[in-house]
Amino acid sequence: MIVFRKIAAVCGVSSPFSLLCFCSCCFVPFTTSEKEIISKEQGNEKAHGASDVVLYKIDVPANRYDLLCLEGLVRGLQVFKERIKTPVYKRVMPKGEIQKLIITEETAKIRPYAVAAVLRNIKFTKDRYDSFIELQEKLHQNICRKRALVAIGTHDLDTLSGPFTYTAKKPSDIKFKPLNKSKEYTACELMNIYKTDNQLKHYLHIIENKPLYPVIYDSNGVVLSMPPIINGNHSKITVNTKNVFIECTGTDFTKAKIVLDVIVTMFSEYCENQFTVETAEVVFPNGKLHTFPELAYRKEMVRADLINKKVGIRETPENLAKLLTRMCLKSEVIGDGNQIEVEIPPTRADIIHACDIIEDAAIAYGYNNIQMTLPKTYTIANQFPLNKLTELLRQDMAAAGFTEALTFALCSQEDIADKLGMDISATKAIHISNPKTAEFQVARTTLLPGLLKTIAANRKMPLPLKLFEISDIVIKDSSRDVGARNYRHLCAVYYNKNPGFEIIHGLLDRIMQLLDVPPGEKKGGYAIKASEGFNGWISLQSKGLLGVFSNSTVQKHQCFGAQLSLCSNSHIHT
Repeated sequence: MIVFRKIAAVCGVSSPFSLLCFCSCCFVPFTTSEKEIISKEQGNEKAHGASDVVLYKIDVPANRYDLLCLEGLVRGLQVFKERIKTPVYKRVMPKGEIQKLIITEETAKIRPYAVAAVLRNIKFTKDRYDSFIELQEKLHQNICRKRALVAIGTHDLDTLSGPFTYTAKKPSDIKFKPLNKSKEYTACELMNIYKTDNQLKHYLHIIENKPLYPVIYDSNGVVLSMPPIINGNHSKITVNTKNVFIECTGTDFTKAKIVLDVIVTMFSEYCENQFTVETAEVVFPNGKLHTFPELAYRKEMVRADLINKKVGIRETPENLAKLLTRMCLKSEVIGDGNQIEVEIPPTRADIIHACDIIEDAAIAYGYNNIQMTLPKTYTIANQFPLNKLTELLRQDMAAAGFTEALTFALCSQEDIADKLGMDISATKAIHISNPKTAEFQVARTTLLPGLLKTIAANRKMPLPLKLFEISDIVIKDSSRDVGARNYRHLCAVYYNKNPGFEIIHGLLDRIMQLLDVPPGEKKGGYAIKASEGFNGWISLQSKGLLGVFSNSTVQKHQCFGAQLSLCSNSHIHT
């Protein structure tokens, strides 16, 4: 929530309306007040006496981490209004010994990554300090995924002595005075205390069942933090803090680096040397040394005609480059006059592809300024032929008295192999690399398992059960770029005390009649021939099965007390 007067003084806007007009390009603003917020959250009684000052609450895109604090938001407004140029963020080596963070092997199975940096000679005020803390919390809830991926720790460097060690120990071996506590506790005691804490209880599950807890020490054995739960009280920062040591630990190395870059770029503005960050050295367990923050700049090339085409505008390359520069993406026209070179700063981790640059050009141009036009291509929408045929078959299957079932596309290996008397290697099944349950290990190679499970779950229903499904199965295919191919299959089952083979046979004939496939092989039609394991199989352009299940197969699927007849047609073509 941003108070209008605070932004207005910096950006030179004269009324709330003009601010809203600008914000509509990038943000979704609406007004509220402290009294209104408390009233909604805690009731009217609690809101009595609260301030009625108008606040502007601005929702920013989830991937714009640089706009999560007042500093980044105001800076973005100033650059957009061309009051300032996009700052150049630099990392510098310290005049003395570089701060070092050593990661031990014990952290590998808990939170294996850590990055660090130093904000030297920073000047806090009450508002700046509050914004600094608020940004950390917003990042924790956003990119850090509630501290599961990354946890941020900020410390008063003048109270500590490097080098620092990031390790993992048994909870009973960790003892320190946590933030805002007056006595020391072991890690086990802290976990019990924080179970009733409204804020910290949500993060305990991340490490509470681990045999070792992560912890960071300085060279004197002082605990900086026990990530991702709590920092130590010894090194807590205050308004008077001059040098801030920032560490980010986590399970995602890329996101840890992004989080560190965002924090230091947003608040290096208050350092004695603006927009400069002191590097820190991180020693990984394999002995490799890395310095952070990276503050990496990179350049992307995008064609002006591509931007115009995708956005639906007609702007010169020079104007497009100017629009992108106003979005903190320094750009210039190069080459043949149609190429735009765009510099991506470390604050814009959301720029991944050329389409992201095009989107920013559209935002800067203003969505409301894009003229609505009719498409130049004249097309008429039409149903995909295979889907049209499928829908027609569904109607006729239902007219024949069969009920359609919709089953999962994933199943267990046992469903498509053991229970059907086949070897898993012969099924050409696509295997899931990290299945969450044993029920979803492979993509189905036949529709049969799903129908049999449906019957098993509805055994108490009055007999007979007549079910069918028309859907896709997945088979390995090395000729495809994804290594697999979908086929549209039809499967129908009849479940009763008697086999009912004649019912399934009649359904087959009806399907063939609808598909205009004549009986007899000589005419390119279908014929029923004997096949091992079934009463017969159908010879079409591709194979299908028709028959009665054996008692053993029925029992494997827990379909007791009745018999099953099957009609399974492969590869429905238009």
